[in-house]
Parts: sequence; C-alpha cells; structure tokens
Amino acid sequence: MKVKTILVSQPEPKMENSPYARLIEKEKVKVDFRPFIHVEGVDAKAVRAQKIDLNNFTAIVLTSRNAVDHYFRLAEEMRFKVPDSMRYFCQSEAVAYYLQKYVVYRKRKIYVGKMNFTDLVPLLKKYKDEKFLLPSSDVLKPIVPETMDSLNIDWKRGIFYKTVISDLSDLSDVLYDVLVFFSPSGIESLLKNFPEFKQNNTRIAVFGNSTINAATAAGLRIDIKAPTPETPSMTMALQKYITGANKK
Repeated sequence: MKVKTILVSQPEPKMENSPYARLIEKEKVKVDFRPFIHVEGVDAKAVRAQKIDLNNFTAIVLTSRNAVDHYFRLAEEMRFKVPDSMRYFCQSEAVAYYLQKYVVYRKRKIYVGKMNFTDLVPLLKKYKDEKFLLPSSDVLKPIVPETMDSLNIDWKRGIFYKTVISDLSDLSDVLYDVLVFFSPSGIESLLKNFPEFKQNNTRIAVFGNSTINAATAAGLRIDIKAPTPETPSMTMALQKYITGANKK
C-alpha cells in the first residue's frame, strides 16, 4: 500500500531545511507532527527531597538539552550561582553546543563525547576525583547508571524533570499511513489516548531497540525500523520504505 500521510510523534523541527522537509518535497507525502509525550520540570522541593544540594557537586554530566535546561532552571530556583570552575561532561556535540545558552563556552571546562553515553568513559575516568551530578528524567536508559557505577566515582542522579503522556483527545483519530515513534513512552501514549486503536493497514515506524521492544510487547506490527547500518536515521528509513511502497 502506498504512503501518503505520516504522523511523527515529536515536535516539528524548527530548522527550515530539515530532513523531513526534504522527504515531503521528494516523495510528495503529508507529514504532521504531534508530541505524544512532553517534559515537565520538578520543583526545588522535589529536588531537596532527593537529598541533593547543588553546592556539593563539582561536575555535571549532561545527556540531553532537557538536562541542560532543567539543571539551570533549578539552579536559579534554588538561588545557586553556578561557579565558573564547574566541569561539564556532555554526551554529544549537540548538547555541548546547547550549553552556550547558559554559559560562555570558551571560558568553561566542557568535555564532549561523540554520541553514545559510553563515549564519555575516558573523560570521566580522567577526572574521577570530581563529584558528579547527573540531572535526568524519571525515565533513564539503564546503560547510564550502569556505566557511572562501573567507574567507581562519586556521583548522584537527580530527577530534575519527568516524561509525561500528552493529552491527544483533540485528535479525532490516528488514521495515518505511517505512525512514527521514538520512545516506549510514545507507544504508551498511543495506547492510553486511543485504547481502541486497531493497526490494520497503518505502518508503524520505530527508532531504537527499547521502542521496538515496547511496540512488540503492545502487539503492534513493526514495518519500519531505525537505526540500521543502511538507514541510520528515521527519515532515511522512511525514505527507503516509501520509495519501495509507492512504486507498486
């Protein structure tokens, strides 16, 4: 069956020439964006309840832009002036670049991994005497705490924000040719918002093993997977599938 409509369970990309824009132009498909989940920050009281004092840490481990935003939001809320001596360990260049929203990049001690969390291991080992804070969501990939524990360093996780299922009641249905998911929470949101959902001819596209597992556990048929060696991004996986499906 041909693909004409796609619903991506994320916010619409802000950049003009995004990979989705190119996909729309090349394949003449309609792509809608709607976050199935969203992030809500916790307050200072909730952080104190976790026995976290921001004064006690000399280094911050940042896995996402959300982690950056909510660390600095809570620092302000708790009247904590982040010292110039603070070390920042960023999982990727994108996270490190985003730090410029809050700090003067060239004047700070910023260490950057390549992409995966384990890429930070040599850097964390090099500064193992620091006291590390890991601001995170309530949902955290197991590899992160497992890696931190394996290093025998002084670290603490702080739940600074939570992943919440969005209310999609204004959507009359999800009758798209393809539904695209990037997290187990997105699958959970689909089933909570549309408990009577029947997949039928709808193709399901998923990104990452945890999302694949959640979709399979929910009894959904997975038609498009990413990343793979051939299609490392979701838009590439969609492009490949649509090219094949629309030729028929």
